[in-house]
Amino acid sequence: MTILQTIILGIVEGITEFLPISSTGHMIIVSSVMKIDADPFTKLFEIVVQLGAILAVVVLYWRRFFDFSRLSFYRKLIIAVLPALIFGYLFAKRIDQMQDNPVIVGIAMLVGGVILIFVDRLFREPRIDTTEGIGIFNALRIGFWQVISMIPGVSRSAATIVGGLQQRLTRKVAAEFSFFLAVPTMFAATAYKLFQAYRENPTLLRDHHNVLELLLGNAIAFLVAMIAIRTFITYLQNHSFRVFGYYRVIVGILIIILVGTRFLT
Repeated sequence: MTILQTIILGIVEGITEFLPISSTGHMIIVSSVMKIDADPFTKLFEIVVQLGAILAVVVLYWRRFFDFSRLSFYRKLIIAVLPALIFGYLFAKRIDQMQDNPVIVGIAMLVGGVILIFVDRLFREPRIDTTEGIGIFNALRIGFWQVISMIPGVSRSAATIVGGLQQRLTRKVAAEFSFFLAVPTMFAATAYKLFQAYRENPTLLRDHHNVLELLLGNAIAFLVAMIAIRTFITYLQNHSFRVFGYYRVIVGILIIILVGTRFLT
């Protein structure tokens, strides 16, 4: 990877991680277009760069993350992340195989887009307007929705937000809980990927150039994610998810066309 490619992927991660448009899908497509998708370091980078996005959530919501008097907050996050940890461990190899299939990404983007176009009509009467109002079983059900996002192109953010809306959370609260849930989920995924890389190909983490690229990518993802999160929350105050649905449908169709013309493989 070059410095320019590192910057591009860092920006893509920062913009897409917390929007319901699939960061994994975009990273796979962008790296494929740049012809670096087969590089083992690229695959590692696409996971580890999530740390920067995680830090953005922690910094923006630091009062909630470090208020140790609110044990229920941590309890809900632990319960919500369990399904992803269990299914991720059991089906790790299958998930990695799907990551290399742009057809799956295209179809998932398309289907997810259609759902987002109509999701506001499906769940019209939210009852929970604060994160404190989320119950244990609400959190667990949202956690199972997150499992669906292991299919590349689905979007972890989209799956958990739709899960939150299904649990009668408002758009803002559903988005915020999705952000909070991203922290333990993405941290666990990153830690596992780093451990796996060190065990199977330790030279990737011993290369000083690779380490610098990881640091740069995470720094860029952090800064861009800070802006993306604030903008997204402000947008949701008065707007629906429809625009993200239309975007996903367009991108999904484009990906399928590119695969059909063998531009993407």
